[in-house]
Amino acid sequence: MIGALARRPLPAFALGVASHFVLDVVPHWGKWGSQRRFLQVAVPDGLISLAVMGAIAAASPSDRRPAVLAGMTGAALPDIDKPSNLWFGWSPFPAAVDRFHSRIQHEEPRRAHIELLAAAAFGSAALAALRRPGGAGLSR
Repeated sequence: MIGALARRPLPAFALGVASHFVLDVVPHWGKWGSQRRFLQVAVPDGLISLAVMGAIAAASPSDRRPAVLAGMTGAALPDIDKPSNLWFGWSPFPAAVDRFHSRIQHEEPRRAHIELLAAAAFGSAALAALRRPGGAGLSR
C-alpha cells in the first residue's frame, strides 16, 4: 500500500521500514514458547507472505512496481534479524536497534485473529490503491 501511494522507491522503502515499527507497537501474535513452535508458524507465514508479495508485485502497474517492491522490502526488512539469528547466530543490526525492536513489541499467544484481520485490511487497501489509475500519491 505504501509503495502504491508513495510512487517512488526511496520514500516507499523508508516509509515501509517506519511502518514496520509502527505496526510492531500494535499488540500481535507471538510468544511461541519454543523454537520448534516458532518455526511451525514462521515458515508458513514467511512463504505465504512471499507469495502475497509476489502477487501484489505482479498486480502492480509496471510504472509503480519498483515503489511497491521497495515499500514491501522496507516493511519486511526489520524482521530479517529472526532468520539471521536462527541460521547464523547474530543479528545484522546494531544492538541498540535490536533492543528497541524487541522493547516495542507486545506479543501474546492467541492473537492470530489480529494478524489475519490486519493482513486482510492492508491487502485490500493495497489492491485498492493500485487500482487507482493516477490517484494522489504521497510523492511524485
